[in-house]
Amino acid sequence: MSVTSAATPGRAARAARPASRGNRNVRTKRRARWVIAAMIGPVVLGLVVFFVYPLIASVWFSLTRYDMVTPPQWNDFRNYIYLFTQDPLVGTAALNTLWFVVFLVPIRMLTALCVAGLLARAQRASGIWRMIFYLPSLVPPVASVVAFVFLFNPGTGPVNQILSWFGINGPLWFNDPAWAKPSLVILGVWVMGDIMIIFLASLLDVPTEQYEAASLDGANGLQKLRYVTFPNIVPVLLFALITGIIAALQYFTEASVASQVASGKATVGEGVGGTLGYPDDSLLTYTQWLYERGFDEFQLGYASALAVILFVVAALFLVILLRRVSAFSPEGAR
Repeated sequence: MSVTSAATPGRAARAARPASRGNRNVRTKRRARWVIAAMIGPVVLGLVVFFVYPLIASVWFSLTRYDMVTPPQWNDFRNYIYLFTQDPLVGTAALNTLWFVVFLVPIRMLTALCVAGLLARAQRASGIWRMIFYLPSLVPPVASVVAFVFLFNPGTGPVNQILSWFGINGPLWFNDPAWAKPSLVILGVWVMGDIMIIFLASLLDVPTEQYEAASLDGANGLQKLRYVTFPNIVPVLLFALITGIIAALQYFTEASVASQVASGKATVGEGVGGTLGYPDDSLLTYTQWLYERGFDEFQLGYASALAVILFVVAALFLVILLRRVSAFSPEGAR
């Protein structure tokens, strides 16, 4: 009996040790979960406050009649019906915005890629050339547009004066509906330094061993570009394409300022209503029309419907691009 009684406390102590270790593991895991929650909490909070709530509020207001003065009144789907059937300028604004998506984004990307390729091969003064090509992207958009409008002024601008030296009659540029959008494309190419830097980093990151292996296999320059360079920079190209399309769908500042300055009626604080889309609605973009209906005409319900449609279109572009290009999956990156 004495032996048994002496051994019992020892077994109980040994049995209690795993239990205490288990409790410590549970507390450690619980503490780790709280640390993770504290770290991701600000991100989730910011996502809810600045994305989820505005999106839900926009959908709600798009179904109401709201002027920011009186309470919203339920309007069913009349805003959307008016948008697709009766709005006189939404079609023009959408086509102008689509024009920028189709022409501005690819031309800007192609130019930036070519410049990045030349800078990647530069042997001397490469840092100076990188700075020269990147500096225009640091200029504020309003300042760059104002400078370009004066440079391309059909009467006194230096661009047409230089063209006249060669016997060329320069166009009216920002005062001509046929040349207004191409003039903004030239501006977009001039400020392509932000994309150029990203492309340059991706080109410099391509492994040199792959180029050496391609040279041993007898590949020429075009074959190296197709089978070595392009597969390595596809994710970067896709990123630039997606961000460029989203920015083009929201194209506002450059077109609005160009219309105001080119018309000679730019006044601080006057808004965009007086010069909207000048000349002849050629620079009227979707976001300008949204701003006009929402904040100049105080039709916040209808402006919310325009915003919801813009979000849906941008989301469709994103889904289509990600489904067509599987560059972010290990199986697709070849």
